Amino acid sequence: MRIQLNWFDERLAKRIADIAAGQLAPAASRNAATVMVVRPAEGGSGEGGGASGVEVLMLKRPAAMKFAPGAYVFPGGSVDLADGEERIGWHGPDAADFGQRLGATPELARALVCAAVRETFEEAGLLLAGTPDGELAVPDGPDWAAGRAALTAGEITLAQLLDRHGLVLRADLLTPWARWITPEAEPRRFDARFFAAALPPGQQAAGHAAESDQTSWLRPAEALSAARDGEISLLPPTATTLAEFAAATGIEDILTRERSITPIQPTLISDSGHAWLEVPDDIGYPL
Repeated sequence: MRIQLNWFDERLAKRIADIAAGQLAPAASRNAATVMVVRPAEGGSGEGGGASGVEVLMLKRPAAMKFAPGAYVFPGGSVDLADGEERIGWHGPDAADFGQRLGATPELARALVCAAVRETFEEAGLLLAGTPDGELAVPDGPDWAAGRAALTAGEITLAQLLDRHGLVLRADLLTPWARWITPEAEPRRFDARFFAAALPPGQQAAGHAAESDQTSWLRPAEALSAARDGEISLLPPTATTLAEFAAATGIEDILTRERSITPIQPTLISDSGHAWLEVPDDIGYPL
């Protein structure tokens, strides 16, 4: 199916034409990780009832940002070199298991999981980590706030932050969900793996001012309704994931589902002075 974009300019039209003609090579895509954090909805049991029982954490991107300004997104970002550090403590399925599901080498899969944990802490203040004996972390207080700021600024690595508090990364809290690749005609491209995770007990989400100007817990169906009414903006991967969550029977259905993950790469098309995003019909795009 085709989705008409509300922005278009001559530079994009030329990129689309040049790439189609083989005169311009597409930009390389950067590996990235995105995390959909879910919790039982207020007034809902969290068990059964589909969208009535689940809320998902969403961040509204500042209007000044170059990529997806003003859109409601899930926490996430590019993989950093330090995300591949072998000394990061790890609890859960090994990197090879993640790699088989994500279409990645064990080394890349490990970096993707680490990036997912790091970005979720940087952007939302939620830490998917715990002690080696299984107790989940509760990152609260001035020391944790300083550590989060230092991690976001690149002054320390995730390995250093976890070591400081005697923690290991909890890979078992992440459920691989999807893989989306930015269209070839885009000048900034990402190869993003999506993960689902439950809100860790005792933790509260707090957005980072540089990355978001609003932090919200939204029921998937209500977020989609708001997007249809023009009240919020959603990117196609976000809207598709929300539709999948809305159809789930509850949080456990999301977190325990064994999904077959295949790459989804939409195509940008220029037609009669308009830009269109072409996505596969079988993904169930809901808007």
